[in-house]
Amino acid sequence: MQTWLALLRGVNVGGRNLVSMKALAASLEVAGFQAIQTYLQSGNVIIDSPIRSRSRLADCLCEVIHEGFGFRPSVFMMTKHELAGALAANPFMEAVREPKSLHFVFLDSALKTFDRDGLEQLATATERFELIGRVFYLYAPDGIGRSKLAAGVERKLGVATTARNYNTCRKLATMLGIA
Repeated sequence: MQTWLALLRGVNVGGRNLVSMKALAASLEVAGFQAIQTYLQSGNVIIDSPIRSRSRLADCLCEVIHEGFGFRPSVFMMTKHELAGALAANPFMEAVREPKSLHFVFLDSALKTFDRDGLEQLATATERFELIGRVFYLYAPDGIGRSKLAAGVERKLGVATTARNYNTCRKLATMLGIA
């Protein structure tokens, strides 16, 4: 068995794609997954699975959600070592004092090109960002609700993304036993 972190994109946002984490955990258990833990209603799931293929596992989770809840979310799979690496590589350690202003934007795949200039044009004077591997780190001290950079990052990067704030990443790391 391998422990995996699944980040579900677009779950329980704006009254759409509603999923009770309790019901999801029950569906995953019926599907044969073990040691299931969920965190928040935004779709953070830790599971143990004999499936070793990231894409096959994501497809399986997506199918469980489709069967139980009627939609197919994007599912980002990560090992606990990958999450630990993302936390360790955080280039904005001073921002952890404001954990809701620091966001980890996880990329579904590696980039072929990186349009830093285009992203800098979207950023406000207080926003900072850095791309390290498949994580786009965004420090937005004025919040991301009205941030043009936060809103446009996926379009500018050209790959699917899902974001979690620093608090959520730290809590998931604690749940995975790596914090």
